Amino acid sequence: MNAPVLPPRHEIRALHTATTVTVYQAYRPAIGLPAARDGRFPAEWKRDRMTWIKPSFLWMMYRCGWGTKEGQEVVLAVEISRSGLEWALAHAELSHYVRGVHPDQASWQRSLRTAPARVQWDPERDLDLNPLPYRSLQLGLSGEASRRYADEWTVSVRDVTPLAREVHAAVRAGERERAAALLPVETPLDLAAPRPVRDGSPAPGM
Repeated sequence: MNAPVLPPRHEIRALHTATTVTVYQAYRPAIGLPAARDGRFPAEWKRDRMTWIKPSFLWMMYRCGWGTKEGQEVVLAVEISRSGLEWALAHAELSHYVRGVHPDQASWQRSLRTAPARVQWDPERDLDLNPLPYRSLQLGLSGEASRRYADEWTVSVRDVTPLAREVHAAVRAGERERAAALLPVETPLDLAAPRPVRDGSPAPGM
């Protein structure tokens, strides 16, 4: 029997249209519920702090424990403009120094201090939230990128906590085919993928 063909180790996969890309975040109810209701982030959402967006639904489930972790009870699907994501990637730096990618560590540190976005690759997850042998993108936004994300790039915000619970319940019941059928369809994006970063632990924060 032929072995299954795995995706490339570093590839951006997402639910997307010709003009938008869906990313995921999880917040406490005080932020997540108003964001989903109004289709935009509330004033309480701090535009001066770094925020991490994830195109992978299952990686978000791993990060927030299917929406059960404290402060991450509301899972949001944030549809952003494709042009916004492209801008962020074009202005991003890797979250770790990689020998051979950067001239030296000092150059990387200087670039990281000024870059409004950070790229990190973490193991993709299966339905049991176990790591897979290929990577999923995390994109950290700060400064100008964070403000653009909230005020310019966001097209819609949906509360997908019920979906997270339904998929989780199907997994726990052993209904794996039903669980897989419920997942958002994430396919490769026709974008230039950021340079691969050294394998490491998940990025801090959301």
